[in-house]
Amino acid sequence: MSLIANSSFPRQDHDHQGCISAALATAEELCRARGVRLTELRRRVLELVWTSHKPVGAYALLARLQEQGPAAPPTVYRALDFLLEQGLIHRISSLNAFVGCTRPGEAHTGQFLICEQCQNLAELDDAGITKAIDRSSQASGFTPRQPTVEILGLCPQCRD
Repeated sequence: MSLIANSSFPRQDHDHQGCISAALATAEELCRARGVRLTELRRRVLELVWTSHKPVGAYALLARLQEQGPAAPPTVYRALDFLLEQGLIHRISSLNAFVGCTRPGEAHTGQFLICEQCQNLAELDDAGITKAIDRSSQASGFTPRQPTVEILGLCPQCRD
């Protein structure tokens, strides 16, 4: 179930609250179907990850949670691990941060366009990129476990 209609950067006037609501509803549905619990903390961390289309670090999430009451780093990391395992978020290694998955429940690889200026991000799912990674990996005798492509550049709004 795709949460964003296409793989473009969100326009400034898009319904971001709709993104958050759709992400939370999809997460609840997927967790229920898989027989796992989307606890209040996990739900809140997912909601905070989705507060923008910019990757967010674990300590920024912790700080936001602590505004509402006590929270410890291990609990945030456990919640992030759960959300990663369930395919509800992605880890952006180059930024040591997390972003909501626009295609939870669908098999896909992580391909991301990251704006160096505003930090907005677009998630792609280009079969050609996936095939090229598979073909090159096999030719090298390498088995990718989690192929992720992170491409830095300028989004349309910052480029203009």
